[in-house]
Amino acid sequence: MKTYGTQSQQPRQNDTLPSHVAGSGTLDRLVDTARDYAKASTAENTNKAYAADWKHFSRWCRLKGTEPLPPSPEMIGLYLTDLAAPSGPSPSQSASRPLSVSTIDRRLSGLAWNYAQRGFTLDRKDRHIASVLAGIKRKHARPPVQKEAILPEDILAMVATLPFDLRGLRDRTILLLGYAGGLRRSEIVSLDHSKDDTPHSGGWIDIFEKGALLTLNAKTGWREVEIGRGSKDQTCPVHALEQWLHFAKIDFGPVFVGTSRDGKRASETRLNDKHVARLIKRTVLDAGIRSDLPEKERLNLFSGHSLRAGLASSAEVDERYIQKQLGHASAEMTRRYQRRRDRFRVNLTKATGL
Repeated sequence: MKTYGTQSQQPRQNDTLPSHVAGSGTLDRLVDTARDYAKASTAENTNKAYAADWKHFSRWCRLKGTEPLPPSPEMIGLYLTDLAAPSGPSPSQSASRPLSVSTIDRRLSGLAWNYAQRGFTLDRKDRHIASVLAGIKRKHARPPVQKEAILPEDILAMVATLPFDLRGLRDRTILLLGYAGGLRRSEIVSLDHSKDDTPHSGGWIDIFEKGALLTLNAKTGWREVEIGRGSKDQTCPVHALEQWLHFAKIDFGPVFVGTSRDGKRASETRLNDKHVARLIKRTVLDAGIRSDLPEKERLNLFSGHSLRAGLASSAEVDERYIQKQLGHASAEMTRRYQRRRDRFRVNLTKATGL
């Protein structure tokens, strides 16, 4: 009888040597390299989230007197039910609370990925899973909560709150570059000065006379983002970038790094993407944006996505150019970011003669 103990619950690498093949130094090195490639197949944040999903599910199973392996569609259906309508304290929280539909869907994706790493297949179309998930979506789904777009006058007010030391120059560059490029916060901090600078690079920057070209390793593959020079140096993202690289003495490695406590010296440590989120929230408050609302509501309104939504909502150009800049596969996805779009520009009612 096959048992599934603690050891078998660890991820099984599919890229190990077959049992009938004798190991050697060369093959072992290839195995290690293959494992590195397999790990790099998903983003670091995704790997962390999937690991947390498995840890949560495993503990839930133990509390219910069962094991997470092999996959049981019936138990997973009950797990999803408990996430949507908790029957007791959560394994990781003192008080239970229902999770959003998007989070539950993400948890299920995390379980499917974890089972695959352990040599199992989770059939998401199994009726015990699919019917429960469909019911949860039908009963609890809500329209997505959109973050507020940062408008041109907002970004100017935000950068104006920053000091003129090295740290302020760095943060000013982050805001202007992120806004003009419609970049995700992870894309901002993963940039390197030149191609192949570091093994953890998410892309690199080339600076030309007319602007900067960002080559990004995005979710759907490599893409290029063109950022032209602005009308004046004070608000030009490319000029700010050049100033930051010059005064921070960066000619190799990560573009956006930490600074000393006095804000005068750059370190070699790449910034975390959470710095971008904190920077946006802090400067939104300092600039007095949406001061008609309480501080807590203002903080909840803005995030890293506010930069992308700001570009999509404010750039007076053909929608195709915005779609390309944001790296969206469809115009529909781009429209989700447009907060000031003329929704009835194309009137199909009149076009039919009504």
